[in-house]
Amino acid sequence: MAVLSGLEPKAVFEYFEKLCAVPHGSHNTKRISDLCVSFAQELGLRWRQDEINNVVIWKEASPGYEGAEPVILQGHIDMVCVKTEDCPKDMAVEGLDLRTDGEWVWADRTSLGGDNGIAVAMILAILADSGLPHPPLEAVFTVDEEVGMDGAFGLDCSDLKGKKLVNLDSEEEGVFTVSCAGGVRLDCFLPGKQEPLSGETGYAVTLSGLLGGHSGGDIHRGRASANQTMGRVLYSAMERVPGLRVRDIRGGKFDNVICSRNEALVAVPAGRTKEFEAFVKEFDGVLKNEYAGCDDGIALSCVGAELDGALSPSATEHILRTLLVIPQGVQAMNVDFPGLVQTSLNLGIMGMEADGLHFSISVRSCIASQKAMMVQRLRAILELGGGAVSERSGYPGWQYARQSALREDVLAAWKAVSGREGKIEATHGGLECGLFIEKIPGLDAVSMGPELHDVHSVKERLSVPSTKLVYELTCELLRRSR
Repeated sequence: MAVLSGLEPKAVFEYFEKLCAVPHGSHNTKRISDLCVSFAQELGLRWRQDEINNVVIWKEASPGYEGAEPVILQGHIDMVCVKTEDCPKDMAVEGLDLRTDGEWVWADRTSLGGDNGIAVAMILAILADSGLPHPPLEAVFTVDEEVGMDGAFGLDCSDLKGKKLVNLDSEEEGVFTVSCAGGVRLDCFLPGKQEPLSGETGYAVTLSGLLGGHSGGDIHRGRASANQTMGRVLYSAMERVPGLRVRDIRGGKFDNVICSRNEALVAVPAGRTKEFEAFVKEFDGVLKNEYAGCDDGIALSCVGAELDGALSPSATEHILRTLLVIPQGVQAMNVDFPGLVQTSLNLGIMGMEADGLHFSISVRSCIASQKAMMVQRLRAILELGGGAVSERSGYPGWQYARQSALREDVLAAWKAVSGREGKIEATHGGLECGLFIEKIPGLDAVSMGPELHDVHSVKERLSVPSTKLVYELTCELLRRSR
């Protein structure tokens, strides 16, 4: 029996459960893309699937709406795949194990992918509803949003006629997003070759227990980045124990996730092991004090380890000094939207390879010049450290439009279904709306969605009553779109 069979809206949760049964992490979207195509075929609707697995589905207007302007409904079909340390699931080939208590939906020991699978499910339910009055619909499902919006970048929009875009990739009920940050990913490198040990003792150092979270939605919460913090830990250890050598510093899987765990390997000079162990214990207390209230589970520990080599003391010092000065987190707040982060960066992925340390940083800002400034600063830091930086997956911000007919329609529909006033906000997260606005001149856009908590983490959960309300809102908006 389906786990979500008793939830409403029934069609929405049926589609969501079917989508969750198919693995669909970023860069692994062929099966879920084909599933969306099969849904379109079952419904007898016109569809298009491109070579990178984006899917577009068209549905003609219902009677009485033939003269209405088309509406684009949009979401992305990839998800961020994370799991607990004790979860045996291979998320590249296995679906999710869903759970619900009737109020919330989550997945057992993995992320849920409500970001953005619930959007896809709601759109499919709308397409399947033969009794819903609506204008011509253009449903757009993009791939690889979570790793740089590659699907939206690659999508051919020439056959889309709609000038109104409803993006369903927001995560707070009753809050309607009308502007977002632009961003860019930086691939960074610091050189360093491994050399044989000369009598040192090996240790594995682990920084764990951090909450992590979305580098757009959670960056303002003051949570520690395991990658950035481990750089500080090892630099401090090197000051306490001169001659310490690094073998590896490794953490994170996604640029846009605040890293929650980092594991390092170090070689400690002979006769200094007790001093090193005492330092780790002491610094564990330092971190617990600093992050009390926002990352209470933070823990630093070390155990002995066999090593086959390590960087030289000079290469170690060079890399750790550079890591220490690389910024992390909020850099500037927005003055137009109080409480909104304007500029930030996140050191998401890190690992030592044969030629040195490789790591990736996600830079975000709603001000293009500040985004460029952060790239400039990071390039200067890395080049001073003898390293290099390359850019990829840059995407534009979405500038606030002072006049928006769609925004007014959404607020009116929300008031009708909820009895409450809606709230207009900007987000520091990246949304595909900016790319669609670039591709479709004159496009009016709003982003909305049901209540989703702790996305991109194993604590991710989706509100059932909120999903029902936002689905009703979307249907009401379409009824009003004559």
